[in-house]
Amino acid sequence: MESARCKAFLESIDCGSFKAAADKLGYTPSGVSQLVSALEKELELTLLFRTKKGVVPTEEGRQLLPVVRSFLKREQDLYVLASEMRGLTVGSITIAAYPSIATTWLPELVRVFQKNYPNIQINIRESIRDEIFAHLDKHEVDMGFLAYVEPMPYDWIPLSDDDMIAVVPENHRLAGASTYPVRECENDTFIMTSWGNDAEILDVFKRNNVSPTVKYTTYDTPVTLAMIQMGIGVSFVNELSASRWTDHLVKLPLEPRHRITFGIAVPSLEHLSSAARKFLDTAVQLLTRSEQQ
Repeated sequence: MESARCKAFLESIDCGSFKAAADKLGYTPSGVSQLVSALEKELELTLLFRTKKGVVPTEEGRQLLPVVRSFLKREQDLYVLASEMRGLTVGSITIAAYPSIATTWLPELVRVFQKNYPNIQINIRESIRDEIFAHLDKHEVDMGFLAYVEPMPYDWIPLSDDDMIAVVPENHRLAGASTYPVRECENDTFIMTSWGNDAEILDVFKRNNVSPTVKYTTYDTPVTLAMIQMGIGVSFVNELSASRWTDHLVKLPLEPRHRITFGIAVPSLEHLSSAARKFLDTAVQLLTRSEQQ
């Protein structure tokens, strides 16, 4: 199986059209179409539906997609290893991370890593938990930075602990309190991130046997915090994600206290590429050291 055909198939799906895939790969649209057709002929399957608006995968194409991604990643690992044997360090790493981690930890981590490995390309996908799991399952990313919640179906490397806190408007009845009792969320208008499925918040609810009325849902914490600043409601967030938000809201420790563990999930530590392994080792060294200081 030729990797060029697989790359054309993959980019056509990711980009949604032969033209967009051609621009990315440096081919003509006709060239990309011919490569995909050759792959379909080789496999004796129809992989894409061609429409006037672009292309979409058939059911067979969707089923083959993670296998194709894995095939191309193995090829990349081969060239990375060969380069290292020649005394070079090249390659690419794709990372999925909570937006809060992507904006706080990753910039410094990337800066430190690039000093030692300047030829490694780094791609970051800001994602919520469900998206990170989907990226890992489809072999679209090498690793995911997120918080630990059961079940965790991947190899897990813990990095640091963080508190879940309550964030309330500055005129809230408990704004001057020393803590926010978790049970009080049943008396407040609650805003939930991750489209209403935030695993860390749901774990707080479950452990404290509370069932607040969730009136608003958002994708990620910045929108939630902006709504709280406007006095619309309250929410629970990890302390890291709210660290840069200080105006027109109040952050309170939860009562009882609720801790979470941030870390890195990988499909298999054994099969990490050399570049990804170096990045993971740098992350553990830098972030666990920061936690100890």
